[in-house]
Amino acid sequence: MAYPQAEIGVFGGSGFYSLLDDATEFKVDTPYGAPSSMVTYGEIAGRKVAFLPRHGSDHSLPPHKINYRANVYAMKQLGVTQIIGPNACGSLQSHVKPGDFVICDQFVDRTTGRVDTFYDGPVVTHVSSADPYCPEMRKVAIDKARELGITVHPSGTVVVVQGPRFSTRAESRWYASQGWEVINMTQYPECYLARELEICYCNISLITDHDAGAEGVEPVTNDEVVRVFAQSNEKLKSLLYSMIPALPTKRECICSTALTGAAF
Repeated sequence: MAYPQAEIGVFGGSGFYSLLDDATEFKVDTPYGAPSSMVTYGEIAGRKVAFLPRHGSDHSLPPHKINYRANVYAMKQLGVTQIIGPNACGSLQSHVKPGDFVICDQFVDRTTGRVDTFYDGPVVTHVSSADPYCPEMRKVAIDKARELGITVHPSGTVVVVQGPRFSTRAESRWYASQGWEVINMTQYPECYLARELEICYCNISLITDHDAGAEGVEPVTNDEVVRVFAQSNEKLKSLLYSMIPALPTKRECICSTALTGAAF
């Protein structure tokens, strides 16, 4: 089946289920099964955009049950070369506050059992993840957030936990003691799978709460996460609508050649 072609993809996170006002919705089939939901396709400032809520349009998929390969491959089939991945996250550091945005530059994977590669053989392929987020997209995100007056942290490490449970206080304090700023359940393997397909990827971590290890903080609830995310949705949409026209039309970043020399 021939699908409409897009340039830029956006994955929606918790509380973020729509982006495009004048859009067409359609089903995408992939060799890895069905994506989380129908894809909506439209334009922002003349740039063709595909939007897919990673938890499904009705938030029926918990983090450990998302078909990340299908979601990312669906974007590839649509011609997408740049993906923006906003998501709801917790803060591990006191200076990173609810309502802030963090444009992560590193991740630490603490998930278990997730299918996290497209390359299962027979050609053995090792793709570098030393710098897992696109530097060109990150710069655009930081610059546009500052222009909009959004409190943005221009770097940060996100530790990705398996879910669906939240961390114990002991785990949270351990993560914080490493100097990591952000905790989340969906960044891995989504961002790495994009790199395996030579798609640029930029994370936008929207901080909804302080994690359980912070002193004097009540344990986080899902209702609180969704409530704070919803409060910041307009800021997030403003950032996306500002970012998308500014993304480069010609890629000269590490992402676009990630497979060079990766296969044995």
